[in-house]
Amino acid sequence: MPEYTLWTLLGMAAVLLAEILWLRTGIFRQPRYWTTLAIILGFQVLVDGWLTKLSAPLVIYHPREFSGIRFPWDIPLEDFGFGWAMVTLAIILWNRWGGADDAPARRTPDDREIR
Repeated sequence: MPEYTLWTLLGMAAVLLAEILWLRTGIFRQPRYWTTLAIILGFQVLVDGWLTKLSAPLVIYHPREFSGIRFPWDIPLEDFGFGWAMVTLAIILWNRWGGADDAPARRTPDDREIR
């Protein structure tokens, strides 16, 4: 299996397993997660398509190192898996430890925020 394909699949599996078995933030049930992914995907297609277009690539992949599947606009399929793993892990970690608390903060009389 090509190296980039292998590492992409391993990264995706690791993020998925970390969410399901360990961190359990429930992001896959949240509409805002899927909305975020749709927004990111739109921009990823534009930027990644420009970077990897075969007519004048800025980023070149060795043919042996990825699956060879490109969609759309010459974007290697693995780029989407890698991007998903990276963004999803960041969101999971933010939800778990970064303070993505949806509860409104209360203020004390001296204007300090408490939760």
